[in-house]
Amino acid sequence: QLQLVESGGDSVQAGGSLRLSCAASAYTGNYCMAWFRQGPGKEREGVATIAVGGPTYYAVSVRGRFTISKENGKNTLYLQMNMLKSEDTAMYYCAATPRAWSCPPLVTSNFNIWGQGTQVTVSS
Repeated sequence: QLQLVESGGDSVQAGGSLRLSCAASAYTGNYCMAWFRQGPGKEREGVATIAVGGPTYYAVSVRGRFTISKENGKNTLYLQMNMLKSEDTAMYYCAATPRAWSCPPLVTSNFNIWGQGTQVTVSS
């Protein structure tokens, strides 16, 4: 079973940037990879996905500010977060699901492999 470990969470001021990393225990080239987040008192929500062939999808709330990418050779997924807002404060989770090509809709029930999360706190 693939294992995922996130890192890079921190406390930053609004307008700042952070890059999250997700290290996988094995090759992720045949998985759809995703980032989710869960803010205080909120349900876990999808942030972005990257498919096997590279196409990406972003939640409306982060489009133009966040970028998802991956390095298959390093088995690592990234989330570059720019222009951070207080509402981005959340625990961020890396997730994966085996897929031949495209990613499924960005909801938690479509992903069966999860990391433990990394905390991002944005102060205004």
